[in-house]
Amino acid sequence: MLFGKISRQFCGLRKLPRSRDSRYFWGWLNAVFNKVDHERIRDVGPDRAASEWLLRCGAVVRYHGQERWQKDYNHLPTGPLDKYKIQAIDATDSCIMSIGFDHMEGLQHVEKIRLCKCHYIEDDCLKRLSQLENLQKSMLEMEIISCGNITDKGIIALHHLRNLKYLFLSDLPGVKEKEKIVQAFKTSLPSLELKLDLK
Repeated sequence: MLFGKISRQFCGLRKLPRSRDSRYFWGWLNAVFNKVDHERIRDVGPDRAASEWLLRCGAVVRYHGQERWQKDYNHLPTGPLDKYKIQAIDATDSCIMSIGFDHMEGLQHVEKIRLCKCHYIEDDCLKRLSQLENLQKSMLEMEIISCGNITDKGIIALHHLRNLKYLFLSDLPGVKEKEKIVQAFKTSLPSLELKLDLK
């Protein structure tokens, strides 16, 4: 008798409309993961706070002077605040979004960023990234792959990263004017190695 009631309750759960409700839930949860805590940044420093944000959202980081990628939030290194400086970020399949980009404000040593299959990355994210003075100085390499919300406008904003040496763009359906992009970067960053794998 009891088993029959429980069984009917579980069967009833399968009939709930999932797609719309779950999309809102995941969007909300990802926004929570991206929320900037300025007090935390002051307490632990920009590199530690940005590491926590990136790993919480599914990205990985590599620190200056280390070969190994930091993947596990629970094993973030401890020690002096100035010891671990983020050198590279791989945000493949992560949920980072524009509201979290203030975490990158104080990063001074980031040389490489890879954005691959980042569904929440939009033109405003790239614009914000390229406006950060520290990244304008330190960024050397960037890869943007399969980020469907990126358009020509976002890519062209990257010309502010004045020390950028390598930029790889692939599978970006929102990017329509390849020649305009090539010309913009030839003018603004003549030493940039620009690789395009766009349709």
